[in-house]
Amino acid sequence: MYQYDAYDRALVFERVAQFRDQVRRFIAGDLSDAEFLPLRLQNGLYLQKHAYMLRVAIPYGTLSAEQLRTLAGIARDYDRGYGHFTTRQNMQFNWIELHQVPDILERLAQVDMHAIQTSGNCVRNITTEAFAGVAADELMDPRPLAEILRQWSTINPEFLFLPRKFKIAICSAREDRAAIMMHDIGLYLYHGRQGEKLLRVMVGGGLGRTPILGVQIREGLPWQHLLSYVEAVLRVYNRHGRRDNKYKARIKILVKGLGIEAFSQEVEEEWHYLRDGPAQLTDAEYARVASAFVSPAYANLPDTSLAYGTHLTDSPAFARWVSRNVAPHKVAGYTSVVLSTKPGISSPPGDVTAQQMDAVAQWSERFSFGEIRIAHEQNIVLPDVPKDQLFELWTRACEHGLGAANIGLLTDIIACPGGDFCALANATSIPIAQAIQQRFDNLDYLHDLGEISLNISGCINACGHHHIGNIGILGVDKNGSEWYQVTLGGAQGNHSALGKVIGPSFSAAEIPDVIERVIQTFVRYRESEERFVDTVQRIGLEPFKERVYAAQPA
Repeated sequence: MYQYDAYDRALVFERVAQFRDQVRRFIAGDLSDAEFLPLRLQNGLYLQKHAYMLRVAIPYGTLSAEQLRTLAGIARDYDRGYGHFTTRQNMQFNWIELHQVPDILERLAQVDMHAIQTSGNCVRNITTEAFAGVAADELMDPRPLAEILRQWSTINPEFLFLPRKFKIAICSAREDRAAIMMHDIGLYLYHGRQGEKLLRVMVGGGLGRTPILGVQIREGLPWQHLLSYVEAVLRVYNRHGRRDNKYKARIKILVKGLGIEAFSQEVEEEWHYLRDGPAQLTDAEYARVASAFVSPAYANLPDTSLAYGTHLTDSPAFARWVSRNVAPHKVAGYTSVVLSTKPGISSPPGDVTAQQMDAVAQWSERFSFGEIRIAHEQNIVLPDVPKDQLFELWTRACEHGLGAANIGLLTDIIACPGGDFCALANATSIPIAQAIQQRFDNLDYLHDLGEISLNISGCINACGHHHIGNIGILGVDKNGSEWYQVTLGGAQGNHSALGKVIGPSFSAAEIPDVIERVIQTFVRYRESEERFVDTVQRIGLEPFKERVYAAQPA
């Protein structure tokens, strides 16, 4: 993983000192609420229902064991003993006192971490998939370019006050696991005919109030022009994006309003003045950053072993976990392991205790070269685990509540913190997630159902990405009470799709029954081992509507 140099550390520590002074001035009354607002937001600090929430950046979802232990210590010393992983590969602490924030930021800086630009109208955390660098279907490692984008966009004065927040994701695997079509800029890195690194650029994706899939604006962009082309897109957005209405300020609204042809022409004209200039990347700069992402010292292991095969045969529970939570690795004898943060009703999706963080840090050193990844789905990944050590890791994970064999299944729910914490939410998310998990607690049945994604958002801002869940649930306000709208057919990846609303909303008490009826309809119409989303696309919404809104169960 990338290691900070003297410039990185100087920037982060100076930012801590700057914000410490800003907090002091605000507490003393020398800064008004309006003056302090943009300052705290660009340091990842929100004021929520009950307390301040601090969002810590985890660039492209990568952590060292030392960094995870630091997050555990912050959870223990400044919060209520846990943190929450987000769909943007960050960590949120929900019970922070304002006067303690500078001390927390300094503690983060000591292990090369920060909260810069995790909020505000700026370029947010650069994301990629959790298996970057190790995935068996990867074309090349996208992390060096993700890191270059991170360095370029951090406190870039031209883009600190954009019309609205701006999110960038990059992927370079045959299967898109970074949801690049849902981002303001989505980048796909691939090889050209001569083996050169090229980029496909998509713009205008996003969820929220107006969900839109990104559209391609450029094909075959040489990697050397990454920064200048992204800068051209941002300049056009900065110049033309609306600032009078935050609900119409995202780049997706601008692209839709102008049309992709006109928007593309604006970008190309802007790029004419930027290309081949100071922002053009060199082989030396790429090599400097890429040198931090060299592969660890993998052992020469057989692709399987007698002990591993025996454990699979003797323990059906272990075999089931391997089938769902273990991903193929590019190196023989190794795997990537997903530790589920969705054990069911005992813990909200994405929440991890300080004790669990300490345990994962220890496991990463024992099993995975000291590295941890955070997935878009709010789970934890150990990227480099030898197959013959999987059984031991699984045993430990089960002991710490991280061994649920449900990755990609119905109870692997993505959910925002919702109305329990967020001042913007119309409804709670966590109780809905837990009620569904309690209703579907038969793991054998879940495995029979196969791959189903269920995403929950507590408001139209869509932090739970409900639009792209195979089943999406959105909290809405109806005359001051909490109701929930259901969508079906959403998907992320190579065949991304936005879910469609099935009809009128439901009360919280009705949701488990609604989801059960949706699943019953799927089972009735499913062909062979067909996935849920494929069944929905094949038969349409009407059979689901009829079943869900029937006066009596069929």
